[in-house]
Amino acid sequence: MPIVKSNLRGALMALIAFAIYSTHDVFVKFLGGHYSAFQIIFFSGLLSFPLVAMMLISDRSDGNLRPRHPWWTLVRTVSTLITGASAFYAFSVLPMAQTYAILFATPLLITLLAIPILGEKVGIRRGLAICVGLAGVLIVLRPSGAELGLGHAAALAAAVFSSLASVIVRKIGQEERSVVLLLFPMLANFVVMGAILPFVYKPMPIEHLGMVGIIAAFGIVASLFVISAYRSAEAVIVAPMQYSQMIWATIFGFLIFKEMPDQLTLIGAAVIMCSGLYIVLRESRGKVSKNNPVLQSRTRHETGILPRISLLLRR
Repeated sequence: MPIVKSNLRGALMALIAFAIYSTHDVFVKFLGGHYSAFQIIFFSGLLSFPLVAMMLISDRSDGNLRPRHPWWTLVRTVSTLITGASAFYAFSVLPMAQTYAILFATPLLITLLAIPILGEKVGIRRGLAICVGLAGVLIVLRPSGAELGLGHAAALAAAVFSSLASVIVRKIGQEERSVVLLLFPMLANFVVMGAILPFVYKPMPIEHLGMVGIIAAFGIVASLFVISAYRSAEAVIVAPMQYSQMIWATIFGFLIFKEMPDQLTLIGAAVIMCSGLYIVLRESRGKVSKNNPVLQSRTRHETGILPRISLLLRR
């Protein structure tokens, strides 16, 4: 397949994937107005598990499920738990566009965390991009105003811990079996969310259970589209497509939740996205980064409900 045609197909697959992810987040936001994030995560993870288990069973490599890097695996597992609960809560209480704007800081934080964890050397250009992007986060958050709340803290926590999980995968991913890295966060999610569930549980009518099923199904379908995109096109083409979620967030937010992003949110989001795009483009140049932590993350914020894209691509 010619490179141009392949990249075009990959970009289209990615756009479809992130449109599905955005629809997934609409249901998260709707249910978040009625139920605890812990309850939504537990049931969506439970409904996702059968199909994910079938994907894991197909792993024919020899070995056991004992981590070779138990402490890093533990930190990553805890990070995915925090990311899931924080992201679901943020979507339930913040406007969709504002939540996405903060989550889009993930590439900046991945680059920053790669310095101490991976020994990444960040030059002046990527360093300035990080600073500019973080300034964009401050624009979105308006720290001088009175609008900051727990939802903003949750979105920031999701960005930070999702970035940490991604960098840890880059550190230990070549030595750990994919099935270990895939399975531990999902099992931890089931155990921890299940332990919390009795304290937050509310009975769910059949239509709301159906929406949880849609969250699980859409997450899996979107993941398959992302995998197809990365197998068709270069990472530098696919990665920026995540920013299309801001368009969907604006449309869905207005049509469904009567939300209209204000000027500061749009300005801050634009600054964050431009910084992230610059980092992606810089990493795509061979001699700039030895680790390519952003280009190799290849996933949305990791919640522990679904397998990580980069690990599935590796298999």
